[in-house]
Amino acid sequence: MDSQGGYSAIIDAPGHNLINHPAAHTPQGRYSGDMNDPIGVVLAGGSGRRMGQDKAAVHFRGKPLIDHVASALGSAGLEVVVVGRNQPLGAYSAVGDLPGLGAGPAVGLLSAFAHYPQRDIFLTAVDQPLLRPETIRSLLTLPGDAVVPVADSHPQVTCALYRAACRDVLEGMLNAGQAKLRGLLALIDPTMVGREAWLEWGEDGSSWLSLDTPDALRAAEAGAATGH
Repeated sequence: MDSQGGYSAIIDAPGHNLINHPAAHTPQGRYSGDMNDPIGVVLAGGSGRRMGQDKAAVHFRGKPLIDHVASALGSAGLEVVVVGRNQPLGAYSAVGDLPGLGAGPAVGLLSAFAHYPQRDIFLTAVDQPLLRPETIRSLLTLPGDAVVPVADSHPQVTCALYRAACRDVLEGMLNAGQAKLRGLLALIDPTMVGREAWLEWGEDGSSWLSLDTPDALRAAEAGAATGH
């Protein structure tokens, strides 16, 4: 086992470990239901302007987008919570965004941490219905304050694991007016997962593909969607 906790890694940038060849690991199944288990959080507070309606309710391959995302999280063993809503979304529990901080993924993540301060959070978005349980399970096994896939040099911050250690740093960042979730990565010790690693999991980039317009949905329905 090396200094990266058993993973062969190269250094991408100071404090950013880029894993391209993960050592053998056993993805975890359904968690025990303990209050310290990781939780699956779905960002669903946007206005749906590009879609023209509430994205959560838009149907894709026969069911609402939220059901696709929740199914993937559930299959990875995670409890599902929607963030950005003041009322439950169908069968799913919801928490509202914290007041006074605006909106966006960083605010959604902090809002979830405010309700679940001791729990690691797998963060995704309601318009990512091609999310794969295998990718979630694999990300959950890796070390780091956050575990974030990288595609075409871009961190996929809405298909990532954020451990509870991120909470105070994130809160300070937002209170300082820094609203971009990518900015958090420069302030913590994340693990960045490179293409070679996620390809080994069977991931093709679809897990973080955002289907946020009618055209994107039609392309995915036709099998033409690609995330890389």
